[in-house]
This record gives sequence, structure tokens and C-alpha cells, in this order.
Amino acid sequence: MITKATLENISQLNTLINSAYRGESSKKGWTTEANILEGLRTTEQELTEVLQDPKNTILKFTDNNRIIGCVLLVEKEQQLYLGMLTVSPELQNSGVGKQLLQQAELHAQALGLPKIVMTVISVREELIAWYKRNGYIDTGAREPFPASVVHIPITEEPLEFIVMEKSIN
Repeated sequence: MITKATLENISQLNTLINSAYRGESSKKGWTTEANILEGLRTTEQELTEVLQDPKNTILKFTDNNRIIGCVLLVEKEQQLYLGMLTVSPELQNSGVGKQLLQQAELHAQALGLPKIVMTVISVREELIAWYKRNGYIDTGAREPFPASVVHIPITEEPLEFIVMEKSIN
């Protein structure tokens, strides 16, 4: 079941997102950032601030009262920004991510927004290929990867974001 997340879900969302993006637990899934970044992907404080902004929505995918997936959707001018698409590592490749993408498209349509945009770290080739299979295109635009105390690169490869988008009919 996919519904909007609330402040009561922050702790569970934080645990899920960090377990799917970084560290040993993330390696159980088919895609991870653990080989390129260490540190946390997000914090409870960041998620609280995100949910307190009315332009932001976090959709959660719940199974037996457990959040097993989520996605951040941000209204930005004439587009919907999609970020932090997360599926519990042991449940990846089960269709949860695809269902969250479909729900994001419905959200964009409900807001009257013609496209969804996202950024993906350029070296995450398997993830970029998955988004392409789901109708997203590489726009050719690139954005610098932010250096911070949270996102700590552990690779020699230069990191940047590729900007992907999908038109919503």
C-alpha cells in the first residue's frame, strides 16, 4: 500500500533509507552507493525538515505495517523532482520501486506537472539503465556532486550527477 508519509514515520524512513544506500546492509540489494560513498544518506532532522515543507511529499510503501520503500517528490516550478527512491535491500527487484515510480507519475499528473526530473550519480550505471527502462532519458545536463560531511566519497572516480527526466502525458 502506498500512502503519504507523516512525521510519525521519520524514524522508520531514516533507518530504511540509510540501510538501502550505504553500508553493508545495502549490499544485499542489486544497487547501492556503498562502494562509492560512506556516511549517512540522510538524518531524522533532514527528513523532518523535508516533510515540514508543503512542496514536498514522501510516499511510503507499506507491507504489514512495515515501510519497505519510499520516494521523495518535490514540486519545482513546472516539474516534479524525484529523489531518494528507496526499496529495502532484501526486497529490491520485486516491483516495489516500479510501483513507487508509477505513483510519482500519478502525483505529477494530479499537480498538473508535465515532467519528472531526477539526478543520479554518474557512476551508478545499473541504476541509470533501470531508470531508462522505466522511460527516463538522460538530458545531457550534469550537476556537481556536493562535498559534505554526510556524503563522503571513497572512490577515486570523479562523482557528478546526471540529470534524467520523463515527460508525463
